[in-house]
Amino acid sequence: MQPYSLDFRQRIIDTYAEENTSQRKLAQRFRVAPSFVQKILKQYRETGSIEPKQRLEQTPTKLNSAQLDILKNIVAANNDATLAELCDLLLQETNICVGVSTMFRMLEKQDLTLKKNTSSERERN
Repeated sequence: MQPYSLDFRQRIIDTYAEENTSQRKLAQRFRVAPSFVQKILKQYRETGSIEPKQRLEQTPTKLNSAQLDILKNIVAANNDATLAELCDLLLQETNICVGVSTMFRMLEKQDLTLKKNTSSERERN
């Protein structure tokens, strides 16, 4: 989602200063969340700036490199396991609990796939 424009943010600040209206009424008038109005006013009071904040650091991954290696071994040994089953196996091995979506992202990061074999493919092999 794109941040609101500086012009739009400035109109909110100006309207608040000129009309001395409540933050809820401002939110209704400009069709934004009341929390956004509260945050932009607080940011303006504290820093004098209304520019959107820039994300400086990426959120670190849940698993470190040693744990990712353990995950690779688990996937190699259990290549037909579901994501939920892999989460359980990882919990047993490392005592780290991750959700299914996190497991998916970790496998994607490692370029590991969980392609399931259909019964006809297993019979051919």
